[in-house]
Amino acid sequence: MFDVMPFWQNYIDGQFVDGGAGRLVVDDPATGAPLAEQAMADASDVDRAVQAAKRVHESGVLMDMRPVERGRMVRKMGDYLIDNIEEIASVLTQEAGKPLWEAYTEVRNAARYFEYYGNQAETLEGRSIPLGSNYFDFTIHEPFGVSGQVIPWNFPLEIASRSIACGLVTGNSVVLKSSELDPLSSQFFARAAEAAGFPAGAVNIFCGYGHEAGAALAGHNDVNQMVFTGSVATGIAIATAAAQNIVPCVLELGGKSAAIVHDDADIDQFMNDVRKGIYFNAGQVCSAMSRIVVHESIHDAVVDGVVALARSLSVGPGIDRPEFGLNMGPMISQKQRDRAEGMVSDAERAGALVATGGRKMNQPGFFLEPTVVTNVTPDMIIANEEVFGPVVSVLKFSTEEEALRIANGTPYGLVAGVFTSSLDRATRAARVLRGGQVFVNEWFAGGVETPFGGYGKSGYGREKGREALMNYVQTKNVAIRLR
Repeated sequence: MFDVMPFWQNYIDGQFVDGGAGRLVVDDPATGAPLAEQAMADASDVDRAVQAAKRVHESGVLMDMRPVERGRMVRKMGDYLIDNIEEIASVLTQEAGKPLWEAYTEVRNAARYFEYYGNQAETLEGRSIPLGSNYFDFTIHEPFGVSGQVIPWNFPLEIASRSIACGLVTGNSVVLKSSELDPLSSQFFARAAEAAGFPAGAVNIFCGYGHEAGAALAGHNDVNQMVFTGSVATGIAIATAAAQNIVPCVLELGGKSAAIVHDDADIDQFMNDVRKGIYFNAGQVCSAMSRIVVHESIHDAVVDGVVALARSLSVGPGIDRPEFGLNMGPMISQKQRDRAEGMVSDAERAGALVATGGRKMNQPGFFLEPTVVTNVTPDMIIANEEVFGPVVSVLKFSTEEEALRIANGTPYGLVAGVFTSSLDRATRAARVLRGGQVFVNEWFAGGVETPFGGYGKSGYGREKGREALMNYVQTKNVAIRLR
C-alpha cells in the first residue's frame, strides 16, 4: 500500500496550486477516518482555469498538429496511468473504498480510453457533398474550444478519462472539476498530461463544491461545451446554466435498470452477472442491475440463488481485497450509506420483504450489507428511484408483455438486459426496451468501443465509442463555387 500525501493541490495552467475556497478533508470510506486534505477551488480559480484553456485553444497549438500527433500524446497519458498503476490504484482504493482489484480494473479501463481515442484521432473525417459541376462542397469537424467537465465520485478515473481523451483528441482544451468525495486520484491526469507533453493550460483539474466551483464552470461565458455525469437534479442545474450561454451538454444521469429473466434463461450464467451487475463497486454504478424482473415459474429459485450470492460476499476494507472474487468494499460516504439503508426500510414499510441484508454493518466505515429485496411491486419507490448502493429489487412477471412494461416503467432509460435462450424473444425485447444500451445474456457486455448513454431522465448525448467524438466537435460546411 502506498502512503497518501497529506495535501493535494489543484492543477491550473500547468501549475499545482492551492484553492481560494480553502481545504477539504477527504475521508477513508473503509474506516471513516480522515485520509488527506484537498485544495478547494472558488469561482476565481475556475475563471483562471477557463482562461488558460481558452488561451491554449485560441493559440491553435492543438489544432495545428496533425491528428496522429494529438493521438500519440493522448495515448501517452494512458501509458502513464499503466506505468504508475500500483500507486494510482492504492490511492483510489483508500479514497473511494472499492476493493483493490476493482481499483486496478478502473485504472486499466481509464488507460484503455486514452488508447482507444488516441487511435481514433486521424479517423475523424469530413465528407464531400456533390452539388454539380459548379461547386466543390465539403464538411470539416472543428473543436468547440473549452470543454468543461464535471466528474462523479463512483468512477473518478474511468469516467474522467473518457471525456478528457475525447476532448483532447478532437483538439479541445479541458477544464475538469472532480468530486469532493474522492478527488485525489484525479491529480494523476495532470501528471499524465505533463508526461505526454501537453502545453500548460490544455488540461486543468480542480476540486470544488458543485454549488460554487461546478456552477461557476457550467455558467462560464468562455466554456463552449459541458460534460456531466451525476444526478438528475444536478444535471438539470448544469444544463440550465449552460443554456444561458447556448452551450451544448452531454448528460449521463443514472438509471434504474432492469434485467428481465425468462424461464429459459441460463440461471448459472445469470448468477455470475448478478455479482458484477449489482455488487461491483458496492452497487454505486449508474448502469447497475438494480431490478431483476423474473418469470414467476423460476422466481423462487432465482431469489434463492441471489440471496446465497449476496450472503457469500466478503465485505470489508478494499485495501485488504487485492484479488478478484466474491468481495465488496464500503460505500463512498455515511450519507450515501444511510440513504440506501433508509430506502430499504421504506420499502419494508411499503410491503416489500428484505430477503437478506439491508442494514449497516457493525464496524467502522461506511458499509452496507449486500441486500436483496423481494415482493417488490412496480409502484414502490424502491422500484422507481435509484438507490445507488448494493441493493437489488426482485419483481415477478407472468407474460413477456408484462415484463417489458415493468422494465420500461420508470422515468429512466440508461441500460436494460434480457436473459433468454430465444433469439426471437431477445430481439423483440431489444426493439421495445427504452434504453441506450441493451444487454442480452450478459450484463455489462461491450467496452470502450460501444456507445453509452440514456433515454428519458438518464440524459442525452453519448459517451464511449466513436459516437462520443461527435459531442466534442461542431461540423462546418464549406461551399465553393467554381468558375
